[in-house]
Amino acid sequence: MENRPLEYDYTVTKMFMFTTIALGIVGMLIGVILAFQLAYPGLNLMLGEGLAEYTNFSRLRPLHTDAVIFGFTLSGIFATWYYVGQRVLKVSMAESKLLMFLGKLHFWLYIITVVAVVISLFAGVTTSKEYAEFEWPIDIAIVVVWVLFGMSIFGLIGIRREKSLYISVWYYIATFLGIAMLYLFNNMEIPTIMASAPDGSHVGGNWWHSISMYAGTNDALVQWWYGHNAVAFGFTVPIVAMIYYFLPKESGQAIYSYKLSLLSFWGLMFLYLWAGGHHLLYSTVPDWMQTMGSIFSVILILPSWGSAINMLLTMKGEWQQVAASPLIKFMILASTFYMFSTLEGPIQAIKSVNAIAHFTDWIVGHVHDGVLGWVGFMIMAALFHMAPRVFKREIYSKSLMTSQFWIQTLGVVLYFTSMWIAGITQGMMWRAHDEFGNLAYSFIDTVTVLHPYYTIRGVGGLLYLVGFFMFAYNIYKTMSARPVEESELQSASPMGA
Repeated sequence: MENRPLEYDYTVTKMFMFTTIALGIVGMLIGVILAFQLAYPGLNLMLGEGLAEYTNFSRLRPLHTDAVIFGFTLSGIFATWYYVGQRVLKVSMAESKLLMFLGKLHFWLYIITVVAVVISLFAGVTTSKEYAEFEWPIDIAIVVVWVLFGMSIFGLIGIRREKSLYISVWYYIATFLGIAMLYLFNNMEIPTIMASAPDGSHVGGNWWHSISMYAGTNDALVQWWYGHNAVAFGFTVPIVAMIYYFLPKESGQAIYSYKLSLLSFWGLMFLYLWAGGHHLLYSTVPDWMQTMGSIFSVILILPSWGSAINMLLTMKGEWQQVAASPLIKFMILASTFYMFSTLEGPIQAIKSVNAIAHFTDWIVGHVHDGVLGWVGFMIMAALFHMAPRVFKREIYSKSLMTSQFWIQTLGVVLYFTSMWIAGITQGMMWRAHDEFGNLAYSFIDTVTVLHPYYTIRGVGGLLYLVGFFMFAYNIYKTMSARPVEESELQSASPMGA
């Protein structure tokens, strides 16, 4: 009895896997619509003037960002935790009725919150703060969802059989603690029904409406301390957790350097939190704070590249697997895009470069080569690895996976190169002046020049969306394929290591 393999319970994992795919489709589809609305403004009225309020760029844009960040990415983080956590801690969710109940409650409350977010944003109910658009009732629900996630993490750790905590668990814990702190501080707000004007009179307003506890420059500082570190603890830390588990499992190779993984972990923890000031260069924020944001951003290259190089060196002597396995292709290119993005960001944070880059499409390109190439590729790779073990089926088509990889890679390249060119063009045109010191170009001049690049961006996004539909189809067909035992999956090939 003691030698019987542990049976893991993937009930909650499956639920979040389906949500990851569904919200990925929604978020990316809206993103493609937005890209073509920018290239062809007439599409803002695509459903007629009566519905234009709900389908124009300004109404759809927060839906796109929040569906990708708090829908697709967050669901992927939850799905992988409920899979990885059991395996590295050598404990099954089924061993604790309380943990299973909390896991299911976590999922269903999350779904209810997602529905509330979609309805409120379509209705135009928003705080207007980047990545923090939700009003106070939804914020409270999100806090509860997050507490349930934390209870699942520490609950599994509490009943674990494996004494040592694998590095991926460190990163998941940091994700929970980091976002908890950031979200609470940035979303401090007062419902307007409780607020009073300076003369003591009642302000009034809708019951769901609120005002921030911070004002002016302080509000901007807290917002971008949160905004940049939402990227740190949502798009970086948990994705590193994933690749430190899935790449060694898929390749059969041990992590190149466990010490380097720890060094990079603490480097990220101490440096990332101070880099948000680079979003506020040339603003009313004190100059020393702007400089600190720039300096910490540049130093941040070290732990970021430490993690990425550690991932790439894990494949040392086994590079033939990259050619043979489409799944390892996804993970290695994800690591490469991570290096790309974490070099590009610090460069943009240098004051002289930021003078050209700020408010331009180069920033948009930077965000998307990171999200599409690093976050998107890694979450899809994780789900591809999990699917055979969760559904007890072989992957439906590895050739379809390969085709998806190349289509999406082309999409990412078209996206970020078009935005690089558009952004630098914008920055230079906005700064250009004639011999009298007058601006050489009007705003509409830049819009006209950028049209072809906006079209290319739309095509790049469309290719990535097509690849994501291929991914969803592959997972769907995998669920209905021939059942196999996990022992078959492990011995089949490096694809199933």
